[in-house]
Amino acid sequence: MRFHKIGLSFLALVIATVSTPINFSLWETPGELPALAQTPQARKAEADRLFKQGIQQYQTSQFEAALRSWQQALIIYREIKVRKGESNTLGNLGIAYFSLGDYPKAIEYHQQRLAIAKEIKDRFGEGQSLGNLGIAYYALGDYPKAIQYQQQSLAIAKEVKDRLGEGQSLGNLGLAYRALGDYPKAIKYYQQFLAIAKEVKDRLGQRQSLGYLGGAYHALGDYSKAIEYHSQSLAIAKEIKDRLGEGKSLGNLGIAYYSLGDYPKAIEYQLQSLAIAKEIKDRLGEGQSLGNLGNAYYSLGDYPKAIEYQLQSLAIAKEIKDRLGEGRSLGNLGIAYYALGNYPKAIEYYQQYLAIAKAVKDRLGEGNALGNLGLVYNTLGNYPKAIDYLQQRLAIAKEIKDKLGEAISLNNLGYTFYKQGNLAAAEKTLYEGIKVYESLRDQKLADTNKVSFFDTQSNTYRTLQQVLIAQNKTDAALEIAERGRARAFVELLASRVSTNNKQTDTSPPAPTIAEIKQIAKQQNATLVQYSIITDNFQVAGKDKFQESYLYIWVVKPTGEVTFRKVDIKSLWQKDNTTLAELVNQSRLGIGVVRGARAGGIIAQQNPDAVNVNKPLQKLYDILIKDIADLLPKNPNDRVIFIPQSSLFLAPFPALRDEQGKYLVEKHTIMTAPAIQVLDFTHKLGSGRQINYNNALIVGNPTMPVVSTEPGKPATQLSSLPGAELEAKTIAKMLKTQPILGKEAEKANILQRLSSVDVIHLATHGWADDYRGLGSWIAFAPSANDDGLLKAEEILDLKLKAQLVVLSACETGKGKLSGDGVIGLSRSLISAGVPSVLVSLWQVPDEPTQYLMVEFYRSLQTQPDKALALRQAMLKTKQKFPNPVNWAAFTLIGNS
Repeated sequence: MRFHKIGLSFLALVIATVSTPINFSLWETPGELPALAQTPQARKAEADRLFKQGIQQYQTSQFEAALRSWQQALIIYREIKVRKGESNTLGNLGIAYFSLGDYPKAIEYHQQRLAIAKEIKDRFGEGQSLGNLGIAYYALGDYPKAIQYQQQSLAIAKEVKDRLGEGQSLGNLGLAYRALGDYPKAIKYYQQFLAIAKEVKDRLGQRQSLGYLGGAYHALGDYSKAIEYHSQSLAIAKEIKDRLGEGKSLGNLGIAYYSLGDYPKAIEYQLQSLAIAKEIKDRLGEGQSLGNLGNAYYSLGDYPKAIEYQLQSLAIAKEIKDRLGEGRSLGNLGIAYYALGNYPKAIEYYQQYLAIAKAVKDRLGEGNALGNLGLVYNTLGNYPKAIDYLQQRLAIAKEIKDKLGEAISLNNLGYTFYKQGNLAAAEKTLYEGIKVYESLRDQKLADTNKVSFFDTQSNTYRTLQQVLIAQNKTDAALEIAERGRARAFVELLASRVSTNNKQTDTSPPAPTIAEIKQIAKQQNATLVQYSIITDNFQVAGKDKFQESYLYIWVVKPTGEVTFRKVDIKSLWQKDNTTLAELVNQSRLGIGVVRGARAGGIIAQQNPDAVNVNKPLQKLYDILIKDIADLLPKNPNDRVIFIPQSSLFLAPFPALRDEQGKYLVEKHTIMTAPAIQVLDFTHKLGSGRQINYNNALIVGNPTMPVVSTEPGKPATQLSSLPGAELEAKTIAKMLKTQPILGKEAEKANILQRLSSVDVIHLATHGWADDYRGLGSWIAFAPSANDDGLLKAEEILDLKLKAQLVVLSACETGKGKLSGDGVIGLSRSLISAGVPSVLVSLWQVPDEPTQYLMVEFYRSLQTQPDKALALRQAMLKTKQKFPNPVNWAAFTLIGNS
């Protein structure tokens, strides 16, 4: 498990059972072999007994005992010249040495077994030996060699029509490509493995392949999909009474919940996995479960308990001579002692881990140990030593072609150069790291997986911004800030606006400073891009990560670019808060509270003016005050904010200056997830005339029955009479008929969505803060569907609409990521809509209706949507003064 910290990437070595290679099925007894005349039958029977005994010992993790039994069997088989028995025993000895972590010895035995298989023309055995050699090289971190052997094994399996072996080889090829960071290829192989397993009704193979798919999606950060696959794997394991597989699946579910930050649930699953391992005497699995429990307690901050579990895991690894597991446990102990601030002890454990990794030729583990040693010395301020270790770690990553490890090494090395004050070396190294990260990106990944994968790379872009700003290279820093955000969104939009409407083979390059200036000119707007910079420091031995600076670039339509830096350390030093908490306070202050209604966010009047204004003024001081002189003086001139992270939820129109004026009173405001996104939304709207009379207006559908909280019973959403009145009024203005009540079925709406210029939906909505694409808009249910139109469905639509207004609950919210807000607005723009109007909370019916009518009334006299929204907000503010009633709405995209 990779812990990304500011500039640093710690490798906590969670023993993820998903990575266990398959195809290591033990060779069965040689079967009915011809007894030669000079061979006493009793000798063969004794060899067979020892062979079977070895299998029983191996299956209860008695690897050394199994080794002894098979060595004795081998002597007899050789003596009585039973070549098949000799061959199978050599294979099992290879497996035993593999389990003991002695990969070179395992390879030696598999090579001997391969030679005999070729000699006696045992193509089946030859294929199995090649597969097992591939697994041994996989364990050594030599993935290209592993792939080479697995492909040979696959070819033989196809030749001899061994569908089971074919599936296993495909699964192992998937593991090797996953280790190389090529997740799409890994998933392709896993799916082929699953298809074969289903075809030959190999339920065990199905269980394994589902587990591997879960592991691949876990690596991509798609934990919900990982949980889905691991749950299917668990169900099969229970069905076929595969207790070993059941324990592994439970362990993998524990790891998935661990990655979600649900540590109590992770512990629950690991304890179940541990119980099974003990029951079936799977000492290896027992050690893994104990190690994973240690990691869960580490993340809960209970370092003594983490150490206790890691020591138990270490004891088992030593007992069963699992050298690889021993090294991992030592590495995890090092991480726990690092967290306690006991750096000498951490170094001691890392050194022991390093020694074992070298002894068993575990190059990947060797690299991880070196990397973690480098990070400890970084924390100690011993930068020369840190650099030495990190450079060794980088060399290994390059040698074994571990591209992800290479990128992480370059990131950590660049950060260390920065801390050392060697800015030139830091800049060069971080640019190299970004190049490697970007080479790992694959266009064939699903959009949600791209977002998760890109988010794991954000440290490098942020650190490079710091390095460039330290050298006063402010324009280059803006290019990097832009290069590190909304890349998946940009790829979607590039595909949308391309002439053939097909996904391109390469991602569009991030804009240069000249192109950024051109976009500001094209938009005829002042662009304001924010970048949140964090620092790490030690408190009572714990690593803490807090916001230190807010970088702000202001790009005027004239092409002038100005950089300002705001020190925000006082937020946590004086007020013990964060920027995200301040944004939340500003929302709470104006009456936005969590509620039980659909949409989750309800508005309430807050009578306390002090509570309303204080956080709004504080947020203004941080976000606007230092750039106020750079913003246009004409209130009709557009200002487009490009926020980051929690700032997407900031109520920009309601921010108040020292004179008490709201920002919307001084400026026409829009938002966008990235500057480059503005360029694409401009292209989406270019040359298309909007016909406001060709509109689809939906209001107050017959509400569906849904559950907005996991585990809570589904209830019918409340009726919205104000939304119905709003729809009728706007439909009359636009000379069309509204769709209301039971007529507003999802299927009926979907039929009409793609043919209209304007879409206005006045109904309930819900934001999925966890997954984003689960966000929905409510329509009337039918016999065929539940009435919910989800963001992931919208993503696949092709819309010609120039404007979509989501007059529903919190439609501007969703999952916050480096790609912006993953939710309804992003899906609509990706579907081809250049302008989307959404809300950040649920505004009461009456002011929403009033604001929306004023918005359309303004559009009838002038075409600028951003200006129309500002005028509607100001009019609503006169009638309903509290910002909760008018500040929720934001226009995203093209004005």
